[in-house]
Formats: sequence, structure tokens, C-alpha cells
Amino acid sequence: MAETETSEHGETNTKLKRSITTLLLFFFIVGDTLGAGIYTLVGTMAADVGGALWMPLLIALVLALLTAGTYAELITKYPHAGGAARYAERAFKKPFVTFLIGFMMLSSGITTSAALANAFAGDYFQALVPSIPSVPLTIVFIVLLVIINLRGVRESLMANVVATLIEMTGLLIVIIVAAIAFGGGVGSLENVTFASMPDGVSPLSGAFAASVTAFFSFLGFEAAANMAEEVKEPSRAYPRALFGAILTAGVVYLLIALGAGIVVPADVMAGSEGPLLEVINYSGIAFPQWLFAIIALVAIGNGALLFMVMASRATYGLAEAKLLPKVFGQIAPLRRTPWVAILVVGAATLGMSFVGDVGTLADTTVLLLVLVFISANISVLVLKEDKVDHKHFTCPRVVSVLALVASVVLLTQQSGTTWLIAGGYIVVGIILYLIARAARKGEAVGEVDLG
Repeated sequence: MAETETSEHGETNTKLKRSITTLLLFFFIVGDTLGAGIYTLVGTMAADVGGALWMPLLIALVLALLTAGTYAELITKYPHAGGAARYAERAFKKPFVTFLIGFMMLSSGITTSAALANAFAGDYFQALVPSIPSVPLTIVFIVLLVIINLRGVRESLMANVVATLIEMTGLLIVIIVAAIAFGGGVGSLENVTFASMPDGVSPLSGAFAASVTAFFSFLGFEAAANMAEEVKEPSRAYPRALFGAILTAGVVYLLIALGAGIVVPADVMAGSEGPLLEVINYSGIAFPQWLFAIIALVAIGNGALLFMVMASRATYGLAEAKLLPKVFGQIAPLRRTPWVAILVVGAATLGMSFVGDVGTLADTTVLLLVLVFISANISVLVLKEDKVDHKHFTCPRVVSVLALVASVVLLTQQSGTTWLIAGGYIVVGIILYLIARAARKGEAVGEVDLG
């Protein structure tokens, strides 16, 4: 494959318009990171650490910053769309490895959409319409996402900024309400200390167990790799936007963790599918629950749609690269959308929504993406000696090694159920890859015979 020309600041020749500034890229990453995860998973973390929610979030923040160092080097060194699968292709030159990384990425999108579909039908929606059963609501929600996806999703940077502002508004409301409530005598600082840990659980083991779920809330930065061909001066823009966005998300998350932990009893949070709504309930402040529930549902719905779009386009991309059966690459003649990939991803999302609860599915997403991050960390070390003709961010080897070690440690915290689900994905992926490979060989033989 011929290399494209690259400018001093990492701008390669591309058909796409370079219109994304550092500030817009920052908003894009913040929008992807400050997504639906924090709205749904605080309760799951509380089951492991009680009110000391800041501990797993702090561990997840450090891991995210270490991994971001690896991505900052890879993105600025190879400023092309494609993310971890493209880096694996360059580092290992093995089509199967490239496929596996890409398939785990699309699988994480399916699993995340399923987790958020379950969350959508949970306590936030029940706060608006309490009489609708969750299973039919989950099904209707996923079908609507598929219909929107089939019609074609016209996304713009302004829409991303608006979605980010809506999500951040909800989080700021929680922080402010919790602060006012604490100032008025609600809750206690003791609720966020080690004393709040569940009986028989040590602070360290609880924090590491919950860090798997906490890391789900920081996973948005990987998607930024796919914007590389539309960013102005990516070698400058990416490190600033990437680290700035993760630190911003980290500060917001830690404030949320402290506020929720102080105000809401840990056992109440642990049993809630809408844990941030409990902050409003326990604060004693007359803030309309229905309004906060709508904000949370907008965040959850937007996140589910974006991940479903990502998964369907990744499926289509692998089919185009002849790594999946070509049927997945079929395009609707009128809407020009990958309709087969969209329907398959929608069906898989629907099926996964019955496999596990929000916490289990979120942990599965983390497992899949941690495997992707391990590939990225190994790739950056393998490609250290690969020289390019433009300036780029250089991550110290020790940072990538630490990120690699931390990722492996995170894998040890996963449950057997999570490994089983991820293993199921990989088995299905291998079968599809072998089918595509057999079809390619058949086409090659046919071409020879016709010749």
C-alpha cells in the first residue's frame, strides 16, 4: 500500500475536509466520554465499594490517561481513520489479527447498545411512565434505533456539541443539587470513606472490582481515532484535546461520585437502575424528577444510537475489506445505508439485551475494549522504530508498558460470565471470518477457471 504525503503537522492527503479544530475535537471527545455510562453505572459500582465511588473512578482515570498516551502517539503518527484495527494491521501484518480487533470493536458497540437499551427501560423511564413493562420497552427502543439507522443518521459537529451540553447539564445539575443538599445537612462525608464499604470487602479488592465498570465511563476516546483525517494539524490538536477531555471527564465524574456518595445511602444506589435520579430524590430539593429523567434518557438514547451506528458501519467496513461475508456490505439503493449490517447489528443488540443486565453488559464492553487496548499498546511498542516524515506526539515506552500491565490486571477482575459472553463473540467472529475466507478462495478459483 502506497504511503500518502504527510505535512509537518501530520496532515495527510484526504478526500475529507479538514474542518475540526482543537476545540471542536475536545468537545467531540468530551461528548463521547461524558456519555450514558455515568448515568447508569453508579449503582453497579456502589454494590462493590458502597459510597466510596471515587476510588474505582480514580483507578479508571489513571488507566484511561495511560492508554490515551498510546493513542496520542499512534493517532498523530498515523493520522488515518480506522483506529486500533489499522494500527494492528501496520504492526502485525496479519489479516486475521486486523479482523479480530475490528470485530471486537463492533462487538463492543453491539454490547454497549444493548446495555443502554436496558438502561433506557429502567428507572429513568419508569419515573415518567411507571406502568410500562421493561422488556417490551427495550424491544421498541431497539427497533426505533434500527429504523433511524436505516433512514440514515445525519450527524454534525453542532449536534455533537448540543448532545454534549445536554449530558453535561444533567451532570452539573446532580453536582449542584448534591452540594446544596450537603450544605443543608443532608448526608455525611463518612458515606464516601472506607467505612461505607460492603461487609467483608476490602477497599482495594472492592475498588479494583468496581474499576472494570468505572472504566466503561471513559471509553469514548477510542472513537476519536476515526476523526484523524478531518482534524486540522492533528499532531498538535490530538494530544491537547485527548488529555484535556479525559481530565475534564475525570473531574466531573469524581464530583458526581462524591455528591452521589454523600447524599444517597449506598444500598439505595446499589439497587437503582437510575442512580443519579436518587440524588434528586434524597436531596429534598424541589427539582422536577421528570425533567432530569428526560435529560438522562436523551443521554442514554443518543449513546445507544451512536454505538449502533458505529457497529453497523464497522460491520460494513469489514465486509468491504473482505474480512466478513460480502452480504454484510449490501447498500440500500435509495437511502445508501448498509441495510444488511444495520439489521444484523440490530438483531444482535436485541438478543444481547436479554443476555445480561446493564452491569454485566457494560463489563463485557470493557473486556472487549481492553483487549483492543492491549493490541494498541503492543502495536505502539512494535512500531517505535517505524519512522515517519512529520512531527508527532511521542509516548514514553514506560507509559505504554504500564498501560499494558494495567490492562492485563483489569482483565483479571472480569467475571466468568463476562469472559463467556466475550468468548461467544470471538467464536462467532471466527466462523464468519472463515466463511468470508472460503468465499474469497472460491471467487479466486472461479476467476482462474474463467480465464
